[in-house]
Amino acid sequence: MLSQGMTTDTGNTIADTIKEYGKRLFGFIRNKVRSEEDAEDILQDVWYQLSNVINIDEIDQMSGWLHQVARNKIIDKYRKKTPELLEDFNYEDDDDGFNFSEILLADNYTPETEYIREAFWKELFLALEELPENQRQVFVLNELEDFTLQDIATRTNENLKTIISRKGYAVKHLRKRMKRLYDEFFN
Repeated sequence: MLSQGMTTDTGNTIADTIKEYGKRLFGFIRNKVRSEEDAEDILQDVWYQLSNVINIDEIDQMSGWLHQVARNKIIDKYRKKTPELLEDFNYEDDDDGFNFSEILLADNYTPETEYIREAFWKELFLALEELPENQRQVFVLNELEDFTLQDIATRTNENLKTIISRKGYAVKHLRKRMKRLYDEFFN
Protein backbone atom coordinates (compact mmCIF):
# COMPACT_ATOMS: atom_id res chain seq x y z
CA MET A 1 0.00 0.00 0.00
CA LEU A 2 1.17 3.54 -0.66
CA SER A 3 2.35 5.62 2.25
CA GLN A 4 0.33 8.61 3.41
CA GLY A 5 3.61 10.48 3.69
CA MET A 6 4.42 10.38 -0.02
CA THR A 7 3.74 13.88 -1.29
CA THR A 8 4.21 16.05 -4.33
CA ASP A 9 5.55 19.58 -4.29
CA THR A 10 1.99 20.92 -4.25
CA GLY A 11 1.23 19.11 -1.04
CA ASN A 12 -1.11 16.56 -2.58
CA THR A 13 -0.40 13.04 -1.48
CA ILE A 14 -0.57 9.98 -3.65
CA ALA A 15 -3.14 8.77 -1.16
CA ASP A 16 -5.29 11.83 -2.01
CA THR A 17 -5.00 10.97 -5.70
CA ILE A 18 -6.08 7.41 -4.98
CA LYS A 19 -8.99 8.68 -2.93
CA GLU A 20 -10.05 11.15 -5.62
CA TYR A 21 -9.74 8.87 -8.67
CA GLY A 22 -9.82 5.34 -7.25
CA LYS A 23 -13.51 4.42 -7.54
CA ARG A 24 -13.97 5.97 -10.97
CA LEU A 25 -10.78 4.41 -12.32
CA PHE A 26 -11.72 1.01 -10.88
CA GLY A 27 -15.12 1.25 -12.62
CA PHE A 28 -13.42 2.13 -15.90
CA ILE A 29 -11.09 -0.87 -15.63
CA ARG A 30 -13.79 -3.25 -14.38
CA ASN A 31 -15.91 -2.59 -17.48
CA LYS A 32 -13.03 -3.73 -19.68
CA VAL A 33 -11.84 -6.92 -17.98
CA ARG A 34 -13.44 -10.25 -17.12
CA SER A 35 -13.25 -10.22 -13.33
CA GLU A 36 -13.07 -7.99 -10.32
CA GLU A 37 -9.73 -9.59 -9.41
CA ASP A 38 -8.26 -8.63 -12.79
CA ALA A 39 -9.52 -5.08 -12.32
CA GLU A 40 -7.98 -4.89 -8.85
CA ASP A 41 -4.64 -6.17 -10.18
CA ILE A 42 -4.60 -3.63 -12.98
CA LEU A 43 -5.59 -0.80 -10.64
CA GLN A 44 -2.76 -1.77 -8.30
CA ASP A 45 -0.36 -1.67 -11.27
CA VAL A 46 -1.59 1.84 -12.11
CA TRP A 47 -0.99 3.03 -8.54
CA TYR A 48 2.43 1.41 -8.55
CA GLN A 49 3.34 3.21 -11.78
CA LEU A 50 2.12 6.50 -10.27
CA SER A 51 4.25 5.91 -7.19
CA ASN A 52 7.31 5.61 -9.45
CA VAL A 53 6.77 8.99 -11.11
CA ILE A 54 9.60 11.25 -10.00
CA ASN A 55 7.76 14.55 -10.36
CA ILE A 56 4.00 14.15 -10.23
CA ASP A 57 3.56 17.88 -10.84
CA GLU A 58 4.62 17.29 -14.45
CA ILE A 59 1.41 15.33 -15.05
CA ASP A 60 -0.90 17.99 -16.50
CA GLN A 61 -4.10 15.96 -16.55
CA MET A 62 -4.02 13.40 -13.76
CA SER A 63 -7.29 11.76 -14.81
CA GLY A 64 -6.15 11.42 -18.42
CA TRP A 65 -2.77 10.08 -17.35
CA LEU A 66 -4.32 7.51 -15.02
CA HIS A 67 -6.80 6.35 -17.68
CA GLN A 68 -4.05 6.04 -20.28
CA VAL A 69 -1.90 3.96 -17.94
CA ALA A 70 -4.96 1.81 -17.16
CA ARG A 71 -5.65 1.31 -20.89
CA ASN A 72 -2.06 0.25 -21.46
CA LYS A 73 -2.23 -2.19 -18.55
CA ILE A 74 -5.48 -3.65 -19.90
CA ILE A 75 -3.88 -4.15 -23.32
CA ASP A 76 -0.87 -5.78 -21.66
CA LYS A 77 -3.22 -8.11 -19.79
CA TYR A 78 -4.95 -9.14 -23.01
CA ARG A 79 -1.60 -9.80 -24.63
CA LYS A 80 -0.66 -12.11 -21.78
CA LYS A 81 -4.02 -13.89 -21.69
CA THR A 82 -4.17 -17.54 -20.82
CA PRO A 83 -5.91 -20.14 -23.00
CA GLU A 84 -8.93 -20.19 -20.67
CA LEU A 85 -9.88 -16.74 -21.94
CA LEU A 86 -9.55 -17.39 -25.65
CA GLU A 87 -13.25 -16.90 -26.30
CA ASP A 88 -12.45 -13.18 -26.45
CA PHE A 89 -10.66 -13.77 -29.76
CA ASN A 90 -13.35 -15.70 -31.56
CA TYR A 91 -12.24 -15.95 -35.15
CA GLU A 92 -14.61 -16.94 -37.88
CA ASP A 93 -14.01 -16.47 -41.55
CA ASP A 94 -17.33 -15.80 -43.26
CA ASP A 95 -16.02 -16.85 -46.67
CA ASP A 96 -14.65 -20.26 -45.72
CA GLY A 97 -16.91 -21.06 -42.79
CA PHE A 98 -14.23 -22.28 -40.39
CA ASN A 99 -14.23 -21.24 -36.79
CA PHE A 100 -10.95 -20.93 -34.91
CA SER A 101 -12.74 -20.67 -31.60
CA GLU A 102 -13.82 -24.33 -31.79
CA ILE A 103 -10.17 -25.32 -31.84
CA LEU A 104 -9.03 -22.76 -29.31
CA LEU A 105 -11.81 -23.46 -26.83
CA ALA A 106 -11.79 -27.23 -27.06
CA ASP A 107 -11.78 -28.96 -23.69
CA ASN A 108 -9.18 -31.50 -24.73
CA TYR A 109 -5.76 -30.25 -23.69
CA THR A 110 -3.35 -32.22 -25.76
CA PRO A 111 0.13 -31.21 -26.86
CA GLU A 112 -1.34 -30.56 -30.31
CA THR A 113 -4.12 -28.25 -29.11
CA GLU A 114 -1.70 -26.40 -26.84
CA TYR A 115 0.68 -25.94 -29.77
CA ILE A 116 -2.15 -24.61 -31.94
CA ARG A 117 -3.27 -22.22 -29.20
CA GLU A 118 0.24 -20.86 -28.73
CA ALA A 119 0.70 -20.52 -32.48
CA PHE A 120 -2.61 -18.68 -32.74
CA TRP A 121 -1.67 -16.11 -30.09
CA LYS A 122 1.78 -15.62 -31.53
CA GLU A 123 0.37 -15.15 -35.03
CA LEU A 124 -2.33 -12.77 -33.85
CA PHE A 125 0.08 -10.44 -32.08
CA LEU A 126 2.61 -10.60 -34.91
CA ALA A 127 -0.18 -9.70 -37.33
CA LEU A 128 -1.24 -6.80 -35.10
CA GLU A 129 2.32 -5.49 -35.10
CA GLU A 130 2.35 -5.54 -38.92
CA LEU A 131 -0.61 -3.18 -39.11
CA PRO A 132 -0.09 0.54 -39.56
CA GLU A 133 -0.38 2.27 -36.18
CA ASN A 134 -3.74 3.91 -36.96
CA GLN A 135 -5.33 0.57 -38.00
CA ARG A 136 -3.86 -1.26 -35.00
CA GLN A 137 -5.09 1.48 -32.67
CA VAL A 138 -8.65 1.27 -34.01
CA PHE A 139 -8.68 -2.53 -33.79
CA VAL A 140 -7.28 -2.60 -30.25
CA LEU A 141 -9.58 0.15 -28.98
CA ASN A 142 -12.66 -1.43 -30.55
CA GLU A 143 -11.99 -5.12 -29.97
CA LEU A 144 -9.92 -5.16 -26.79
CA GLU A 145 -11.06 -2.03 -24.99
CA ASP A 146 -14.71 -2.07 -26.10
CA PHE A 147 -14.76 1.47 -27.47
CA THR A 148 -17.41 1.99 -30.12
CA LEU A 149 -16.22 3.11 -33.51
CA GLN A 150 -18.01 6.43 -32.89
CA ASP A 151 -16.13 6.83 -29.58
CA ILE A 152 -12.85 6.23 -31.41
CA ALA A 153 -13.75 8.76 -34.09
CA THR A 154 -14.57 11.36 -31.45
CA ARG A 155 -11.46 10.56 -29.43
CA THR A 156 -9.11 10.75 -32.42
CA ASN A 157 -10.97 13.64 -34.04
CA GLU A 158 -11.37 11.59 -37.23
CA ASN A 159 -14.30 10.99 -39.54
CA LEU A 160 -16.35 7.91 -38.56
CA LYS A 161 -16.04 6.51 -42.10
CA THR A 162 -12.25 6.74 -41.80
CA ILE A 163 -12.37 4.78 -38.53
CA ILE A 164 -14.68 2.15 -40.07
CA SER A 165 -12.32 1.84 -43.02
CA ARG A 166 -9.27 1.40 -40.77
CA LYS A 167 -11.07 -1.29 -38.77
CA GLY A 168 -12.04 -3.03 -42.00
CA TYR A 169 -8.45 -3.06 -43.28
CA ALA A 170 -7.22 -4.36 -39.93
CA VAL A 171 -9.79 -7.16 -39.84
CA LYS A 172 -9.04 -8.10 -43.45
CA HIS A 173 -5.31 -8.34 -42.69
CA LEU A 174 -5.86 -10.30 -39.49
CA ARG A 175 -8.23 -12.73 -41.21
CA LYS A 176 -5.73 -13.30 -43.99
CA ARG A 177 -2.97 -14.05 -41.48
CA MET A 178 -5.19 -16.29 -39.37
CA LYS A 179 -6.42 -18.15 -42.47
CA ARG A 180 -2.81 -18.80 -43.39
CA LEU A 181 -2.25 -20.27 -39.92
CA TYR A 182 -5.43 -22.34 -40.23
CA ASP A 183 -4.32 -23.65 -43.64
CA GLU A 184 -0.93 -24.55 -42.21
CA PHE A 185 -2.52 -26.70 -39.51
CA PHE A 186 -5.58 -28.17 -41.20
CA ASN A 187 -4.93 -28.42 -44.94
